[in-house]
Parts: sequence; C-alpha cells; structure tokens
Amino acid sequence: MQLLQLSKKMPFPLRDGESIAVTQSARSLAGKGVNMDLLAFNTVKHACDIGEAQCALSHYGQLEAVPLDNRVRPTEALRNLLFSKESYHIERFVDAAYTEKLIAMLQAKRYDIVQLETIYMAPYIPVIRKHSAARIVLRAHNVEHEIWDRLTKNTQNPLKRLYLEILTNRLRTFEIDQLDRIDAMLSISAKDDEHFRQLGYQGRSRVIPISLNLDPYHARHDWDAVTLSFIGSLDWFPNLEGLEWFLQNVDLEGLTCPRTGKPVEFHVAGRNPPDSIVSHPLPSLVFHGEVPEAIDFINDHPLMVVPLFSGSGMRTKILEAMALERVVITTRLGLEGIDAADGEEVLIADTGVEFREKFAYLLENPDRIAMVGKAARRHIEENYDAPVVADDLQQFLRGTIGEDETVAISHRFA
Repeated sequence: MQLLQLSKKMPFPLRDGESIAVTQSARSLAGKGVNMDLLAFNTVKHACDIGEAQCALSHYGQLEAVPLDNRVRPTEALRNLLFSKESYHIERFVDAAYTEKLIAMLQAKRYDIVQLETIYMAPYIPVIRKHSAARIVLRAHNVEHEIWDRLTKNTQNPLKRLYLEILTNRLRTFEIDQLDRIDAMLSISAKDDEHFRQLGYQGRSRVIPISLNLDPYHARHDWDAVTLSFIGSLDWFPNLEGLEWFLQNVDLEGLTCPRTGKPVEFHVAGRNPPDSIVSHPLPSLVFHGEVPEAIDFINDHPLMVVPLFSGSGMRTKILEAMALERVVITTRLGLEGIDAADGEEVLIADTGVEFREKFAYLLENPDRIAMVGKAARRHIEENYDAPVVADDLQQFLRGTIGEDETVAISHRFA
C-alpha cells in the first residue's frame, strides 16, 4: 500500500499532540510494510530544521516540506471579512507552491491513499481528485469549529465576539461541506465520530485513538517531593482557558508534601504564555516556559493536572503522563477518548473543590500515587500501544481501497 500524508505542519519535534499523532501512526504503518510519504508545510510558527526532521522521520520514503508564512495579518483578515465568504482559518493554508509540489508527487507515484491530517488540508481535495485515483481519508484530530465556538462564547468584547462568530460559522460550514468529498474518516474519539455523523457524514469511519511508541517512556520514582504539573501550548485556547480556570478556582493553600512537609509546588510548562500567567502571584507556582523535553518534565512531577473544559479529540499529554506512571487529575471532558476508570487509572475532578479533594487524598495516602500510576501504565500498554492501534488502522485502510471488505463501517475502537 502506498500512502501519502498531507500535514499543515512538519510533525517534528514531537512536542505536541498533533505531531505525536501524525508521527506515531505513520511510523507504525511503515513498520507493517506500508510505504509512507509526507508532504508538509514548514510554517513560521512551527519552523523546524528539515535536515533534522528527515533524520528523525526516516520511516518516510519521501519527505517534502514547503515553507509557509501563514501568520495572521490584520490587513488580510479584514480583506477576508469584507470581500470573501471563505474561512480565514482555512484560507491561510492555501498555497501555490504546496499545490505544485502535491501535483508533482501525485504524478510521480500511484498512491492508494492520500490521508489529510486535519480539515485544514481539505482545500487540496480537488487537486487530488484531478491528478490521482487515490482514496482520500480525513484524519480529524478535532471537531475544529467546536473549539472556536467555545472561544467565541467566552469572549466579552462584543465586537471581537461578533468577528469570532463570523469566523466560526465559516469554519463550521467548510468543515461540514467536506464530509461529502472524502472517502473515509478517521476520528480520534468516539464522541468526535458521533458528532461528525450528526453533522451529516455517512461514509466509512473508524475511531483510531492516538497511540504511543512506549520505548522512550521510562518512569522515574526518585522524586524528592510530591509536586503538581501542567504542560501544554498556551497559545491554544483550551489549554489557556483550563489553566486560567485552575489558577482562579483551585485552592492550593495548605497542601503540604508528605515527604518534606513543605507546601506543594505547582510547575507549569508551555510556550507563548500571556503575561498574566508568567507574573501570576500564586506563591507555589513555578513557571518553566517551553521545556526541551516533555517526557523529562512530566517525569519530574508525580501528579499532573489537565483542567480542560473545551475542545475535542484526545489529550496526548494525558497518555504520556499515564505511560510514565504519573497520576493524572483531569475533567470528564479532558478524559474523553481515553477509556480509563476514575479512581483506578486516573482521577476525575470537574470543580475547584473536587480538584483540591483529590490532591488532599493523594497527599494523605501517598501509596496510592504509585498504585494509580502503575495501573495507568498497564492501561496504556493494553489500549494505546502503537503496534496494537496500527493493526486496526491498517485493516481499515485496506478496506477503504477494497483489499478487505470485511472491515465494518463506523467500527468503534474498543
């Protein structure tokens, strides 16, 4: 099977959920004999060294990167608002050089599958149809317009809210319009799969969760103190919303480490934070900025909080923390797509009081930290290990190109 991935950014380094999702599935499929190529943008925001990327992503037979400066510009945003009905979110990923490179790759090789990584690559569907007989598979990492709908509702400035509402409606229209133009869909979670069905999708679909290559995930247990951690890109609205909520609603005062007797520290890592986070007056807050290795940061802290209240898809950092035997305390929304049990492999909290109660419980019963952590690791090994997930993905893709008609439509990963 020949498969071409189209990605809106180079999936390297592996510091965010999308990069991990794109890379792990590609690496696993390549390990099962699928010939993988990648055509990605190398954007200004997520710029990377192409030479380093090619070495790290050696599972690709061909890797092509097209430079793109798609930063939001007020003049272009205003022009789009006044003189266009197209989604500005999507418009910023339409590029002539990328189109030219895509055509060249489609003409040079007969692909069985072209996999669009996120809805942002859907503008290239007409190009694929014109120059290839490949089946088009959309891998929906999120229901994108849901995220922007929440941002719109939480915006207080009426003019800004009106503008965001226009952007969100255009993105929603575009996202729905693509559902009749693809041959199959891969959703990250059962909730997202169901949502796309409600929006009108009637084709083949499979829920394929994010998976991990567990080789680099070695848990450390030599920590000196019980500390809390949060890690996530702070220029992504759901992460910032959750962290700001946590700082405003969760009382950490009086929580002490059972080993040292000192106040429990709250360590935060993430790129592009607002000044309100960097200069937050909470005495226990230690801000690290963007850390070089997420695994090392997560490993330094026995507990990780994921206070998420919007968004869709799966939280990769929860999977990574569980693989490292950390105890994750998250909201019900944060856990969507991850079939873990409250009190056994994770802890669930939806209010400030509940978060504090969970912390207090673990601090009073420190033996539970190791027990929950080990159960979390076992859960990841049994359900989210990359080779296991890749078997299901490969079977579905073969069914999509007609090699295995026994694959069920809308089968849900269990």
